[in-house]
Amino acid sequence: MKYLCLIYYDEQRVDEMSDEQWQALVARCLACGEELSASGHMLAGEPLQAVRTARTVRVRDGVATVVDGPFAETREQLAGFYLIEAADQGEAEAIAAKIPPATFGSVEVRPLRQLPQR
Repeated sequence: MKYLCLIYYDEQRVDEMSDEQWQALVARCLACGEELSASGHMLAGEPLQAVRTARTVRVRDGVATVVDGPFAETREQLAGFYLIEAADQGEAEAIAAKIPPATFGSVEVRPLRQLPQR
């Protein structure tokens, strides 16, 4: 089954990291991605730009409204994602626990919905 691991962290905390701490985090994330790829679990994954670059589009009654940032009022922001293959929710959660930002942020694990075939 496929799962989306949504990676959240406090951008202010990351902004306060030294260059050395940031590089160490990036290296850990790259190593995690390589490990998940080698094990056959990783299907895709990408970091996202800072939440200040995000826009939310809502269409109500045919009218589109665009507003800044999806999570402007929260401390943790969506920072990236991994799309993984796992046998079940327990395995997906174990994989999510290995994603480095889980140690100071959080990783939401959500199974992908299987749409009925036509």
